[in-house]
Amino acid sequence: MSEFSGILGTTANDRFKGAYSTWTYMGLTAAAVLHFGLFELFPTLNAADMSFEGDEIKMVDLPPEVTIPPPPEQIARPATPVVADVSLDEDITIAPTTFEDNPVENLPPPPAGANPSDQPSYIARDVEPVLRNRREIQQLLVRLYPSMLREAGIGGTVLLWVYVDENGGPEKSQVMKSSGYPPMDNAAAQVVDKMKFSPAQNRDKPVGVWVQQAVTFKVQ
Repeated sequence: MSEFSGILGTTANDRFKGAYSTWTYMGLTAAAVLHFGLFELFPTLNAADMSFEGDEIKMVDLPPEVTIPPPPEQIARPATPVVADVSLDEDITIAPTTFEDNPVENLPPPPAGANPSDQPSYIARDVEPVLRNRREIQQLLVRLYPSMLREAGIGGTVLLWVYVDENGGPEKSQVMKSSGYPPMDNAAAQVVDKMKFSPAQNRDKPVGVWVQQAVTFKVQ
């Protein structure tokens, strides 16, 4: 009676608890074996290198402080011109200038210590000097033509400054533009010495003036 009552007194919950503890121990054992096998059989995992390098920060010197100048002062506006109340005669004219009122003798003298023939410069005149013995000069050019240049067929032009005095004579000369051949330049200076001019005039008075004179050597 007592044994029957003991069997009948065992409930389903008690039987489940007894079976559950056995399965729990078996599950824990199997899990431990499985994890151990995973760590032993799988390859070793290494972490990738995630390091990086950056540029070094350098110290930069700041530029010196720039002083901005003050703005310029405002320019004063020009004053408004004042028109004078003066009535002018519409028939007013300038008096004519005549040689009778201004004779040549009253011309102002040249500056003290200045000689117009010292260097080429413009001297006022009303009448230009004119070469009078042109044919004679042309014949002289043939005789003074440097033989070496003439035989080689070389010609040229020498441009000279010539100071013609009050009497029309060539007082002095100098080369303004060379022909490129010194013998030809020297021959041109000799030709100028034989020139005769009509004198230049300023207000009916002979004056010495500087003129440009070209001397051309041409092979016939």
